Amino acid sequence: MKSIKTPQIRLEPSWKIKLLDEFDKPYMNALRHFLRAEKQQKKIIYPKSEDIFKAFELTPFHHTKVVIVGQDPYHGPNQAHGLSFSVPTGVAPPPSLQNIFKAIKYDLNINPPRHGCLEYWGRQGVLLLNSVLTVEHGLAASHQGKGWEIFTDRVVSALNERKSPVVFMLWGSYAQNKGKFIDAGRHLVLRSAHPSPLSAYRGFLNCRHFSQANTCLEKWGQKPIDWRLPEPEGLTTAKMRVRRVGLPA
Repeated sequence: MKSIKTPQIRLEPSWKIKLLDEFDKPYMNALRHFLRAEKQQKKIIYPKSEDIFKAFELTPFHHTKVVIVGQDPYHGPNQAHGLSFSVPTGVAPPPSLQNIFKAIKYDLNINPPRHGCLEYWGRQGVLLLNSVLTVEHGLAASHQGKGWEIFTDRVVSALNERKSPVVFMLWGSYAQNKGKFIDAGRHLVLRSAHPSPLSAYRGFLNCRHFSQANTCLEKWGQKPIDWRLPEPEGLTTAKMRVRRVGLPA
């Protein structure tokens, strides 16, 4: 199968060293063909091509302290931007993200922010990794089994092989599948129910993963994560009300 070049791929140099070979493997070529065919059929794919690998641009390999594993991107307009559970500034936090904020409030008494952009976490070393990196508009899980899981398995394996330990937050059974690639004797693996409204009450809301992560990071001699989200400049309540209208959950 002929390789299709993808100029939109932008990997931070430390990730490029670890992952560049993956882009020449048969599964990745098949994935490129699948995505190209989907777009030729005029299907809307999220996130935008330039945002597919945003998590790796924002959080370098050697700076990764915590990994939060999601399932696949949000499938509504304006929501997905390449970071698990995050939405761009000005887009109302979806229910799963609202539950993450509730869990942080329960754990650390940090009040929920008025926005849902998690880039501040990413810049501190929180890799916001979806298991599947693309999705079709309106169809959750539509790109599962197309090859992305192989790629993100390799991401987790690369972090597992690193000398310095990492905190892995695996929420829900789909994310917990990544646990088989992690040495729990060297890394901290935190498991709970998914933050979705359908399952968050089964132990996610009081899981205290955020304080546990920081306690472990300090034990390892690393700076803890500031789980607050600063208010972005120019964000007003009026803007939030406008963007809330018509957005899917």
